[in-house]
Amino acid sequence: MRIFVDTEFTDFIDCDLISVGLIAEDGREFYGERSDFDMHSCSEFVRAAVLPQLGQYPDRVFTRDALAVELRAWLDQLALEETLTLSFDYGADWELLVDLVGELPENSLAEQVNACLDPERSEKYYREHGGRHHALSDARANRYAYCRVPSGESTSCIDVSASGVIPKVDDEV
Repeated sequence: MRIFVDTEFTDFIDCDLISVGLIAEDGREFYGERSDFDMHSCSEFVRAAVLPQLGQYPDRVFTRDALAVELRAWLDQLALEETLTLSFDYGADWELLVDLVGELPENSLAEQVNACLDPERSEKYYREHGGRHHALSDARANRYAYCRVPSGESTSCIDVSASGVIPKVDDEV
């Protein structure tokens, strides 16, 4: 099962997770915001584009530790059904996800899909639904814009369970 992952974070230099959104191919979603990130660490861009969108889901605000527990339980439940392919468009999304949950379910793969996202479909999603730079909206947009790679071509899919080592993933495919 492919799950699209997006995060929002304080800035590019000292990345600290603010929120995380995931949506599976079948439409199941997870969203969580941290109540304990340092707002003073946010870049001007984050203050202008990300922070005003927080609070849309008041029952999905957690401390970092509680968010990790909730997200891990959600992923574990999905992993009981089939292999998870965690798809992201930016390397920091992967790194922040792994930093948050620690160990992922054994049957998990990581896949950077930025080269598989149709920019026109992405823009169409935002025109119709808004929410750019909200983790759940961005995950939904990526799900909508995802185009499967033609047969014979490869993506940067990494089996994170085989070695037990979480790889550092480059930002470009």
